[in-house]
Amino acid sequence: MTYDSLNQLIRAGKSEFAKGPIALIFVEDDVEIDSTIRHHLDLGFLKVFVFMPDAFELAGDLAEICPRVRMDNTRSDQVMQAVSAVNDLMIGQWVYYCFNAEYLFFPFCETRTVGEMLTFHTEERRDAMLTYVVDLYAPNLDETPNAVSLEKAQLDRSGYYALARNDPDNHNHPKERQLNFFGGLRWRFEEHIPADKRKIDRISLFRAQPDLKLREDFTFSDEEYNTYACPWHNNLTAAVCSFRTAKALKANPGSMFEVKDYRWHNSVPFEWHSRQLLDLGLMEPGQWF
Repeated sequence: MTYDSLNQLIRAGKSEFAKGPIALIFVEDDVEIDSTIRHHLDLGFLKVFVFMPDAFELAGDLAEICPRVRMDNTRSDQVMQAVSAVNDLMIGQWVYYCFNAEYLFFPFCETRTVGEMLTFHTEERRDAMLTYVVDLYAPNLDETPNAVSLEKAQLDRSGYYALARNDPDNHNHPKERQLNFFGGLRWRFEEHIPADKRKIDRISLFRAQPDLKLREDFTFSDEEYNTYACPWHNNLTAAVCSFRTAKALKANPGSMFEVKDYRWHNSVPFEWHSRQLLDLGLMEPGQWF
């Protein structure tokens, strides 16, 4: 099914939306569109909606099973609008969103589905899940100028840190159970990244509720959704392994000639396995074993 616009999708109403979890994938360019969709289908999402311009193509088998929504420009305001609109149709169900060339990993995802993981998370009385956007990049930019290589992907094994998230409405006191996380390419090449775009935390998985709105910094209007854990113990977190920053640094005129190589002494090959991310502390199993 193809929809000409977000409004047409919304008019279709709940008949188009299966019981969650569902995934929303926003396509910014023609890089690794199919692999992104297949990865999330393999995780167990019941339906994957693809928001993309007409100029980009989907593989035939994916076009048959994934509703496609025309979106000519995936600017942040349009993404926020789309996520918030889908929220209003999915009350009580789990929703995930990402961009092309981004791949969700959660603890033990090789043997457990995203539905099983979210069932456990719901039983812990959690309605959202913190994800860390872990930068992936090609090791040789001469061979792969767009910085994307699934076969040779690398990531940073260290260099991640967190700072308190201050509340301007409460005398800048730190918000309870909220932190701003930094690291990866956005940290190493921060001179090319606007200050308000440098953090790597994102609330990528959330359970829809009335009047919930996604904000431009990938947090939600309900502050409890933005917490990394409940008050009584640590909870599950996940990772979105992403080529998005690597692509952007090589595509933007201000940085494309300045960035010669992403490799440094803490670069390691990405194993495409949750165990590596758990070992590096890039996600947390909480009480789920």
